Formats: sequence, C-alpha cells, structure tokens
Amino acid sequence: MNRLMYSIMLSCKKACELIDKQSVIKLSSKEKRMLHMHTSMCRACKACKKQSSILNEFLIKNIRSTSETHVPQTINNDFKQQIISKL
Repeated sequence: MNRLMYSIMLSCKKACELIDKQSVIKLSSKEKRMLHMHTSMCRACKACKKQSSILNEFLIKNIRSTSETHVPQTINNDFKQQIISKL
C-alpha cells in the first residue's frame, strides 16, 4: 500500500517543480491531477502555489512596463564591453 501511495502522491519538492513548470509551459493532465491532489492536502505547497502565481503576475506587469521604456543601445554596449573585459 505504501508503495502505491508513493507512486500516486507527489513529494513537496516535485510539487514545487510542477508549480514552477506550470508558469512556463502547460502541464499534462496527469501532472495537473497530481499537483491538485497534493496541494489539496499540503498547506505549504498550497501557499507556494499562491505565492508563485502572485510573483508571476507581478513579473508580467513589470516586464511589460520596462519593455515600454527603452534603454539606449549605447548603455547596453558599454555594459557588454565591461562584462567581456571581466571575463
């Protein structure tokens, strides 16, 4: 029975990996079910999922706003040269 339980239930580490993966690509239906089952029983992973979604929303909003303010190319080239010289 324990063996079956471990094959069905995700570890918290794997659940967090799926939470992060979910923000980048679409999860398979099996992954979605397993993540849902785990987060319905685990408070820590449920909180992690909530925090991850808040963070993703925040980053999406800020990426859009920074892409609208263009950084001059000369500044970028100067930074590139500094990085290359340090290597």
